[in-house]
Amino acid sequence: MRYRIPIIIILVSAFLFLHSLGTVNLFDWDEINFAESAREMIVSGDYMRVQINFEPFWEKPPVFFWMQVVSMKIFGINEFAARIPNAVCGILTLLSLFLIGRRLHGERFGIWWSLLYAGSFLPHLYFKSGIIDPWFNFFTFLGIAFLADFLRQADADRLRIGPLALSAIFIGLAVLTKGPVALLLFMLTYAGYIIMNRGRGWLAFRYYLIWAGVFAAIVLAWFGLEIWQHGWWFVEEFIVYQIRLARTQDAGFAGFPGYTYVVLLVGCFPASVLIFGRRRHVALDGSGDNVFRRLMVCALMATVLVFSLVRTKVLHYSSFAYFPIGYLGAYSLIGALDGSVQIRKWQQWLILFIGLGWGVTFTLLPLIGTHIDWLKPFLARDKFATANLQADVTWGHAWMLPGLIFLLAVVVAFVRMRRERFREAFLWLLPACIGMLQVVMTFFVPKIEMYSQHAAIEFFKSVSHEDAYAETVGYKSYAPYYYFTVMPGNRKETKDEQWLLTADVDKPTYLVCRVDKKDRILAEHGARLEILYEKNGYVFMRRKPLR
Repeated sequence: MRYRIPIIIILVSAFLFLHSLGTVNLFDWDEINFAESAREMIVSGDYMRVQINFEPFWEKPPVFFWMQVVSMKIFGINEFAARIPNAVCGILTLLSLFLIGRRLHGERFGIWWSLLYAGSFLPHLYFKSGIIDPWFNFFTFLGIAFLADFLRQADADRLRIGPLALSAIFIGLAVLTKGPVALLLFMLTYAGYIIMNRGRGWLAFRYYLIWAGVFAAIVLAWFGLEIWQHGWWFVEEFIVYQIRLARTQDAGFAGFPGYTYVVLLVGCFPASVLIFGRRRHVALDGSGDNVFRRLMVCALMATVLVFSLVRTKVLHYSSFAYFPIGYLGAYSLIGALDGSVQIRKWQQWLILFIGLGWGVTFTLLPLIGTHIDWLKPFLARDKFATANLQADVTWGHAWMLPGLIFLLAVVVAFVRMRRERFREAFLWLLPACIGMLQVVMTFFVPKIEMYSQHAAIEFFKSVSHEDAYAETVGYKSYAPYYYFTVMPGNRKETKDEQWLLTADVDKPTYLVCRVDKKDRILAEHGARLEILYEKNGYVFMRRKPLR
């Protein structure tokens, strides 16, 4: 009986996260970028250095790419294989949340924590993606969770070193997955915990040495070998990139004041709203309550602080906050079920407001897709977006039904909350969220992809059998590398697009630009280019060899 619920969680999460993973092309930039790095590891046989276009790619460490390599070795080089590591991460995450929650507060807490995490929008969606963040977040969370295990022994005469070593191992793996921000979040979380405890929580110096030694051993397993084999250049470029990412708008989007708060509030619905519940009297039972809860509060504050200061704003940058939000939301929800936490009226109204916003979006999307011309007056000034709408995508009014069902579930949940029947409310809301997310990822996202990048990717696939060059001009994309299956023999010689447009190329050269860049490209290089055709906002051109 003890293993029944873990087995159920494994089976249900496997179904949620594994099905339909390969039904849509990988998305630019990150999904394609990461899958291409894994593919180039396989092609080159160099598994120690991350590459793009068979040149060193110093933006990310290799652990996630190693996972994708293993997956591609098993399932082939395709979309399913690129995304399956995060599906596995989703299964392990929900199982870990249940096991940690059961140990902290009992079995019921573990079940609700897993269900709430699976039912929150962005946390769920990321497990069906091919980006790095789910594993980075998972490793970082485990590092903090094992730190909590060690800190709970603070009053014991003899501390067990195991949790401390595991904490260092997982933070080291997080650094090798995405970079030093894992160490920064960990240190800020621990520092916040000491401040919250009014100076309590310091350890004997030898324990810091043990943690640092284990952490260094993990990190140097790759960084040290890289330095030994190739010198400091690669590591220096990696560090410079991390600094530039924090100080500049490296990804081209600076966001707006409060961007991180809005993303977490709306994207982590409904868990994000629950964290503001007010405790009425006693805390939840469990010896680990105080330490772990305070660490989660500090982890959330550290994440929001760091990614509010970082100038580059990307949706998934603050995604580590999903873990503390999930725990604190579950803490409030269980408290509401027991009467120890009050979910206030404004929270209930906010759940209704955000839920209706999502529901209306899900309902209107198929309606607008069926009447796509409605959007054209609003996009008249954006030539590329207007041309995207010409894609041949079939929607139909029947696809409005899931959104309407979701709206009904939100309203029913709100009515139940108003009557303080919280268990019934969230047994309506969370399954509705999970079900709606499956519809979105399985049926809506492939249709949306048809408008955005599908025409360009299909073109690269169509010429991938030729001994040629293929690239985008006028805009950045990783699609040519992966879907044209660039090899060492047909990689472009330089990252400067001018080489492809002006050089004495020795092979047929295929170029793709967006319609809003067409006039400039043709004005400067039209004599060398032959337009093959235009489709859905993209212009497909060819240069013939000059010799």
